[in-house]
Amino acid sequence: MLSPLPASKWNYSTAAHLLNRAGFGGTPAEVEELVKLGPDGAVDRLVDYEKIPDDTPAPAWAKPDPARQDYQRQIQELNQKERLAVTDDEKTKIAAQRRELQQQFEREVTLQIQELRAGWLERMTTGPRPFQEKLTLFWHGHFATSAVKVREPYFLWRQIETFRTLGAGNWLELLQALATDPAMLIWLDQAQSRREHPNENFARECLELFTLGEGHYTEKDVTEAARAMTGWSLDRPTESYLYRPLLHDNGIKTVLGRTGPLTGEEVLEIIVAEPQASRFITGKLWKFFAGDEPDPALNDALADAFNSANQNFRPLLRILFRSSEFYAGKVMGSQIKSPVQWLVSSVRMLERPMPPPVVSVEMVRNLGQDLLAPPNVKGWDGGWSWITTNTLLTRYNQASLLVMGQGNLPPVGGGGPGQAMMAQRADVMARFMPPININNIVTASERQDKDRLLAALRKRFLLAPLPEEHERALRGYLDEREELRDDDIRHVVRLLLATPEFQIC
Repeated sequence: MLSPLPASKWNYSTAAHLLNRAGFGGTPAEVEELVKLGPDGAVDRLVDYEKIPDDTPAPAWAKPDPARQDYQRQIQELNQKERLAVTDDEKTKIAAQRRELQQQFEREVTLQIQELRAGWLERMTTGPRPFQEKLTLFWHGHFATSAVKVREPYFLWRQIETFRTLGAGNWLELLQALATDPAMLIWLDQAQSRREHPNENFARECLELFTLGEGHYTEKDVTEAARAMTGWSLDRPTESYLYRPLLHDNGIKTVLGRTGPLTGEEVLEIIVAEPQASRFITGKLWKFFAGDEPDPALNDALADAFNSANQNFRPLLRILFRSSEFYAGKVMGSQIKSPVQWLVSSVRMLERPMPPPVVSVEMVRNLGQDLLAPPNVKGWDGGWSWITTNTLLTRYNQASLLVMGQGNLPPVGGGGPGQAMMAQRADVMARFMPPININNIVTASERQDKDRLLAALRKRFLLAPLPEEHERALRGYLDEREELRDDDIRHVVRLLLATPEFQIC
């Protein structure tokens, strides 16, 4: 049984820990607001997000698009014309037409996927429901689906929306929705599965990566589950799931000890009824939010809470975020920030706008987390895999960009059209990437007292104390300046964001 955190231990540090893990961090004022709510109120504020209005609009293209079918029809017609063409010149001309049509289509797809990535980062940063977006990010990594193969922006948007709407609900309902999700049907080739040739990709990943884990099923379970799932297909004209009964294998199957003319839906019910399924998914949730694998006793307690709530996630997560175990010393301040967590929390703490879409998307990609393109079906490994020599240096450089702004570039000297173009580009980027507003970070009175200034910056940006030598170096830098300019304080902030302590939450 998980033990609730006593109200006496609820303070600024525990509230900041909750906001970091169940969201993307925030300003001292936001943390203080959670402190005032108390542990129950703070958890309720985050977890019961449906009570908070969210009018974020969907992209204009996020709907079935008949033009997609027109494109496929045009490609097929050009292929047919090329086969019937007599001369090489005719074939070359038709091939050029097809290539131009494909390139135009791919440009549109690429722009829409880029818009989806950037819009999600912005929603994590400024949206009113941080926990909903954090939970959506967890499910995106769990049911890892990539735009590299699923070149359908509407399907990718629809899957993310499924995570948003069902992510805190019932496990079986979410699993069934994802099993017949158009993006998943393409990603794991389930739409191509038929009784004569069952495709095992989804059945295997469902058992191994989504529900049970390695060693808790047999190869026979995979093949039999794949047979049961035949008939799950995709209707291209309506861009939606379609069950095709003529493609379904109606024969007798045995999955995890249950025998009968099983359907795919029945197989999912059998899977989630396994005790291991509850331990597996609650263990993954604990690792994502708490930062490490739960020990067996803790995992059993999480699974018991989950099952007592009829396998609904919201009651489980409420218990998790209220538990003393979640606020243990080995949990707080021990999780390496993912690239998304690093960027979104940095922007929130700096109280600056998110960089322009093309910049923000590229920033997390350069740090190793390309949204909508997990590296494989297992998703991102997380933890220490986020930190390499290259990515750590990139974090430090990007921290400088966020704090100092693109406008703080060295002046462009000399003349000539090349120099003028560089100066113009720097001027344009400066307008899109201004430096942080120091008045958002520190008060006028804190600027007059260097001890108070450093304390305010530590409170805002760090959970762990700075090593003594780093503290002395920062204080020495400040003491050298009789009057602190904005750029002097920005420099200190930049150095704080480049410390090892800032890379954890």
